Amino acid sequence: MSNPSYQAIQQVITGRRTIKPAQMNGQYIPNSQVQELLALADWAPTHGYTEPWRFLVYAHAKVQDFCSAHAELYKANTDPEKYLEFNYEKLRHMGDKASHVLVAYMRRGDLPKIPALEEVAATSCAIQNLLLGAAALGIASYWGSGGMAYRPAMKELLGLREEDVVLGILYLGYTDSPWPDGKRTVPLKEKVTWV
Repeated sequence: MSNPSYQAIQQVITGRRTIKPAQMNGQYIPNSQVQELLALADWAPTHGYTEPWRFLVYAHAKVQDFCSAHAELYKANTDPEKYLEFNYEKLRHMGDKASHVLVAYMRRGDLPKIPALEEVAATSCAIQNLLLGAAALGIASYWGSGGMAYRPAMKELLGLREEDVVLGILYLGYTDSPWPDGKRTVPLKEKVTWV
């Protein structure tokens, strides 16, 4: 297509990559830019205007506070037979080179007729909006789901309700490394059926 708007969005979507936090360089992103990314997230589709996406933002020095709390949560809530010091240290240092960490979660709305799945989907769309905006600005991002992200203890740490759902921990920063090439392992024709 020769439409410039389509070409611009196509380039951002196909150029977005996951950049692990260890590949970030520690350079700070201005808080105002992160706020702009959150404004993009806010334009996700939403059934019944429930707008269920929520973000807890840890900036600069607060990143280490979150990572330390995450590691301690892992230590306190892991069976001693399954506990690994390596995992503890990984969680503790995950954000060492990140500028911001955002915990993205779905806050369940008050409209029971809207399925929770739709609220999760809307929140995922908000996250994707944010990640695409970051890619367009040359900001590296990582959507993490490891550690305690999906465990009840994380919701408790964050003061969330039982019906809320953590969808991931987003690490934002800059990188000096070249962005990796993209790939798809399943051909599109195997994922689409025209009827």
